[in-house]
Amino acid sequence: MMAMMGFGGFGKQTKQKKLDPNRFDKNKRVEENSAPSTSKNTASEVEEPEFDPDDIGPPPPPTRTAVADDEALEPEFDASDDESESPDFPTTHEISLKDHTKVVSALALDPSGARIVSGSHDYDCKLWDFGGMDWRCKPFKTWEPAGTYYVHDLKYSNDGQRFLVISGTTQAKLYDRDGEEQATYIKGDMYIRDMKNTAGHVAELSSCAWHPKDPQTFITSSVDSTIRIWDVEDKRKQKTVIVVKSKERGARTKVTACGYSHDGSLIGGACVDGALHMWQTKSNFVRPNMTIEGAHTKGTEVGSMVFSVDGRTVMTRGGDDTVKLWDLRAFKKPLVTRSGLATLYPTTNAIFSPNDRYILTGAGATSKGSKGRLMFLEKKTLESVKELEVDTTPVKVLWHSKINQIVTGLANGQICVLYSPHTSINGAKLLLNKGPPRKATIEDMSDALAAPTIITPHALPMFRDGDIARGTKRKREKDRMDPRKSKRPELPVTGPGKGGRVGASATQHVVQNLVRDTTRDEDVRIELFVTALRILCWGDIRRRISREMGHLCSWMMDLSMDPLAIWRGMRVRTGRPWFAEGRRWCSRRRRTGGARRLARGGVRPSEFWFG
Repeated sequence: MMAMMGFGGFGKQTKQKKLDPNRFDKNKRVEENSAPSTSKNTASEVEEPEFDPDDIGPPPPPTRTAVADDEALEPEFDASDDESESPDFPTTHEISLKDHTKVVSALALDPSGARIVSGSHDYDCKLWDFGGMDWRCKPFKTWEPAGTYYVHDLKYSNDGQRFLVISGTTQAKLYDRDGEEQATYIKGDMYIRDMKNTAGHVAELSSCAWHPKDPQTFITSSVDSTIRIWDVEDKRKQKTVIVVKSKERGARTKVTACGYSHDGSLIGGACVDGALHMWQTKSNFVRPNMTIEGAHTKGTEVGSMVFSVDGRTVMTRGGDDTVKLWDLRAFKKPLVTRSGLATLYPTTNAIFSPNDRYILTGAGATSKGSKGRLMFLEKKTLESVKELEVDTTPVKVLWHSKINQIVTGLANGQICVLYSPHTSINGAKLLLNKGPPRKATIEDMSDALAAPTIITPHALPMFRDGDIARGTKRKREKDRMDPRKSKRPELPVTGPGKGGRVGASATQHVVQNLVRDTTRDEDVRIELFVTALRILCWGDIRRRISREMGHLCSWMMDLSMDPLAIWRGMRVRTGRPWFAEGRRWCSRRRRTGGARRLARGGVRPSEFWFG
């Protein structure tokens, strides 16, 4: 009825923003070097229907019943059913996110494809939001998760509400969606030799992975030759420790990559000694269920290890410039190997395409200043389907299945987002759907000038606490001198003292704690008496030295000096100190045989006289 009357509704109509249909053209890539299409692609081009000159005009429209039958029998779109057509990669357009200053070593996309978290060798993590960014393409948050340590790995949880940050430290950190830290997991005791008895990692972390089914579980790998299974809620100790043993001397190795299978039944780990291990999650993790020694060159770091969706294939990207495909049913040698992929950074990874038919990885620049390459490889043969040049060496690559866009972290600090206006959804397209920023009009300027400025009394710092005449700088200086306001600790009192405190010198507290010499207050006769009693209680020796004690007592009685003076070593009547006189008496007794009798009793003269 409203359409017949000539209007579409009631009320004021909102103006629809008209977007430029050619807005994506300015971000279109100019593809210069791409690998020739395979024979499969050529066959698909040949199979196109040819033009028949006998058919004049458009074909007749189908009948009603035929259309209904076709709609009933038409299946849903499946990427795997489109095998006869040439591969359509989302690489026609690109945008660059420039904010890092060094190589982008870690990347992660949330499950919805709305946010990117990136880590770099400039020690920073950055959060990017496609829906909140404008044409300047800047992150909305930047922070340093671990000080001056490289960021090695980042992983979003399955629900997208939190993510893990793995840096060069021994502790993994958990953040929420907005980049607020939630937990820092414990580090172990580096002095414990048995890694099973430590509560956390004791060396640098390398990678992490979330459990595909359980959102409360994740694993981390480290240089300390362990893979540890953690509970999100327990940051004081891990759940389980997998100790990776090497056949090399020392029985330890570095675990550089780890991962879960898609059903969560297997845990994989790649090591520096070239070994590739698999553990079943239901086992006791004493030894791996499957092992391959020499999977990659010894001494090189495996950048990534990814399980395919079918659960039978594992792909590894090694530091020996190779990509290898392994079959878990015949875990002895690789199915296929692709070499010649230059690896300049240890975190260089490789991933499967969303339809599990292709493999995407990066190849480093062959010389300084040259360009890097994104390699699209056939999964079964690892033959190159397409090669895409980028500005510099690609390190991290991601291919999101929902938005169908490729995110690449480059060695120069840029993040390159590749997309297609036709096959990609949201993501980088949201930046151009907003249109150009609106220019300020005269009405906007007049409204800004006409708006009154409201100043609340006593809201400004200069009007607080009634300090109107004095500025804040002078007040701060005065408060600094006040010991109560500045909370300065009490200093030791020097000099005569003040304020009820007794004065003391700077070293008095040290002197007071020294052991005092109390020999002036002791009576030497008591000490001699106690010594004599101790000697008399020696059983069999008592009878042998009784005569010597008599000589001792007679010698001491002949000294007409104060015993205190004897104890302090002052000179006696004979002109010698008491200990010198004692030595002289001992030598006289030695001549008379007294020393021999003491020796037979087991006592030396020096021990007898001087304790």
